[in-house]
Amino acid sequence: MADLKSTFLNVYSVLKKELLEDPAFEWSPDSRDWVDRMLDYNVPGGKLNRGLSVIDSYKYLKEGKELTEDEIFLTSALGWCIEWLQAYFLVLDDIMDSSHTRRGQPCWFRLPKVGLIAANDGILLRNHIPRILKNHFRDKAYYVDLLDLFNEVEFQTASGQMIDLITTLEGEKDLSKYTLSLHRRIVQYKTAYYSFYLPVACALLMAGENLDNHVDVKNILVEMGTYFQVQDDYLDCFGAPETIGKIGTDIEDFKCSWLVVKALEICNEEQKKLLHENYGKADPANVAKVKALYHELNLQGVFADYESKSYEKLIASIEAHPSKAVQAVLKSFLAKIYKRQK
Repeated sequence: MADLKSTFLNVYSVLKKELLEDPAFEWSPDSRDWVDRMLDYNVPGGKLNRGLSVIDSYKYLKEGKELTEDEIFLTSALGWCIEWLQAYFLVLDDIMDSSHTRRGQPCWFRLPKVGLIAANDGILLRNHIPRILKNHFRDKAYYVDLLDLFNEVEFQTASGQMIDLITTLEGEKDLSKYTLSLHRRIVQYKTAYYSFYLPVACALLMAGENLDNHVDVKNILVEMGTYFQVQDDYLDCFGAPETIGKIGTDIEDFKCSWLVVKALEICNEEQKKLLHENYGKADPANVAKVKALYHELNLQGVFADYESKSYEKLIASIEAHPSKAVQAVLKSFLAKIYKRQK
């Protein structure tokens, strides 16, 4: 795995070098240094799960055949396109959410020399994706499908982010609209498509598959993405900041979190009143009251129950799939996230 990761990181250096010499723009030392620093700060810093899983998935689809150097490079390039997409979303998300830390360091826009230049950096990150695809996939039969895929998933993610943002609008804080179905819709569009479906869809296209024939795979991965986000919501409150790399602020931010949705479902009128009075307030005393209520309602137990039920359901859907190679792809995804701590 370490070997795969170092190969993957080498491909990042190649792609970055190409972007910093893109002939469509006349570079100056200043602009090149800026983009170089901006990329290093925002693109390779995470766990790289999404990117690496393109290579993993493609290997499973090839059923154990040794990948050629070209295949390793191309699957890595597609993996990096997803990491670039992720970086673009996160840079802009952090501005919108007024976040402070990301991946254990200050958010890019929080750096003194950056500020709102980060908004344009986000746009640049997004525009690097078609440059990478053009450089390496232009002659492939599936080139248009790749462009379509990235465009569609980006649209779905931005639309999910929109529902999330308009739901948490200041001055319109109404907990009663927070339901499991709203939570599910936000999660499906904002997270599941780009984090779970996109890496596998990239591998399927490279393997010569038509995505229209794999709607069932998409559905299973979207389910998995939902489960992943519920874990995220749980860790935002109950995870250790030093483990998860960020300080959770879902309560302060009035987020439509799985925890608050579940709390609303199982609490009595008095507890509901306490939630309405304290949820979405920045004061640590209010946050502490919400957390105390979560403990009182045993949301840790409710989550543990949800986790095991989701796992069983996902395993059953995966094992119903006719292709053993596709089953292996899906099971490897599930193994990575089941009972994760960060």
